[in-house]
Order: sequence, then C-alpha cells, then structure tokens
Amino acid sequence: MIDRRSFIVAALATLLPPGASAAGRPGQPEPQTLDYGPAKLDIYAPAGAKNLPVVFFVHGGAWRFGKRSQVGSKPDFLLANGFVFVSIDYRMLPEADVATQAGDVEKAYAYVRANIARHGGDPDRIVGMGHSAGCHLVALTGMRGGLPCVAALILDDTRAYDLAALSRNGGMARAYARVFSDPKQWAALSPATFVEGKKHPPTFIAYSRAPGRGEESKAFAERLRATGTKVTLFDGSAYTHMSINGNFGEDGDALTAAALAFLKATVA
Repeated sequence: MIDRRSFIVAALATLLPPGASAAGRPGQPEPQTLDYGPAKLDIYAPAGAKNLPVVFFVHGGAWRFGKRSQVGSKPDFLLANGFVFVSIDYRMLPEADVATQAGDVEKAYAYVRANIARHGGDPDRIVGMGHSAGCHLVALTGMRGGLPCVAALILDDTRAYDLAALSRNGGMARAYARVFSDPKQWAALSPATFVEGKKHPPTFIAYSRAPGRGEESKAFAERLRATGTKVTLFDGSAYTHMSINGNFGEDGDALTAAALAFLKATVA
C-alpha cells in the first residue's frame, strides 16, 4: 500500500519529461525502445553484449501511476555488473484492471524471451523483478506460471501476496481497497494462491518498514519455503517504501549488495 505522500510523489513523477528519470541521468545508458503489443519496453544492453543474464523490471505506482523510464540507477549498476536490463510499461488503471496488467506483463516477458538474444541477453537467464504494484504483478505472474522458464524472482515490497489474508488483517484499505474492490477476484489475483503444489524459481523477497510489509513478506516466504523453493528474505526495515526501490544501484546500498549476491548465485 502506498501512503498519501507516496501517491503524490508517484503522480508528480508522471509529469516529468519522457526519459527524465532514465536517459536524462548523467552517465545513464540510452535504451532501445520497442513495442511489445499492449505497451512499450526499454532494453539497456552493454556494448558488445552477448549471452548475458537479463533483469526484467516492472515498475510500481499503485497500479495507476508510473512508467518504464523510472529506473533510477538500476541500468547503470546492472550493466556494469554484466547484465542486460529491461524495463516495461503496462496499461494502468482505470484503463486496464489488474488482471489485464498481469497479462501485459506476461506478454512483455514473452516478447523479451523471444527477442532478447539479438540484444545480447540470454533468454534462459531472465530474472523477473518488480517494486510495489510491479512486485505484486511479478509475483502473481511468476507463481502462476506466466513467466515460463524464468530463472529467478526479485520481489521488492508489497503487501498484496494474499489478498484474503490482507483483508482479515485489516490491510485492505486505501489503495488496496480501491484496486481490489471485488472479493470474488482476490484468489485469482493473489500470488499465494498459486504457491502450493510445485517448487518455484529462487526468490528474493525484500520488505520496507511501511506498515504490514514485514508480516506479509515473511508469511509469503514461509509458504514458498514449504514447497522447497529457495528463498532469500531481506529485512529492509531501514528503508521507506520508496527508498527501498529508489536506492537500488547506489553506492553502499545494502539491498543492492544483497540482490547482487542473489543474482550471482542464481544466474550470473
């Protein structure tokens, strides 16, 4: 859930000129923009890239805001460490509901998997990564099998792992209450629904100090571990909901170091 201040920050960010938070950063590599059908995606690749692991990123914004250029230092950092980086747009509420957004993520992933080799990426070493609403969408599509052959998942700070449990715990308020207003859809839109019965790709779960993040993240991690899935749980209680994403790739950032170690252990 994003608080009032975070909503304002996200809304203001959408008013920035295109690329202001990506290509406009000093030293930021220029992406190649491609149309995958419902929306566009950006591919950042080092010069001469060949068969490199790929980080496939889905931005947050309460399912209503945000854009693919809001990537901070991620491209610089990941390219410097031997990765190709992809950031996608997907259709926003109210134009598209969450089920449609999940479908967009799966279409973008399928496009990347089919085409990333020509940009220097390895289609068999793609890591799905998302923050906030994007974290929920990556978790949902990853758990339900919508990201075939995904090598690993990095889930960065959401409460939307189990919507029915969230409601029971009093967390179905504000953004969540507006986005997930129909209880009949909760099971289909909850990543936890699809956990049992199979082992999932290695999963890195991070949570901030925002209300409820730790409890829901720990519960989801335990459900995954019960299937034999390798889970890394990162205590990000030193971070706000925004900084746990915005600081990624910055010098000395603890989450960045932990995520890089996870990436090296799984796909690098």
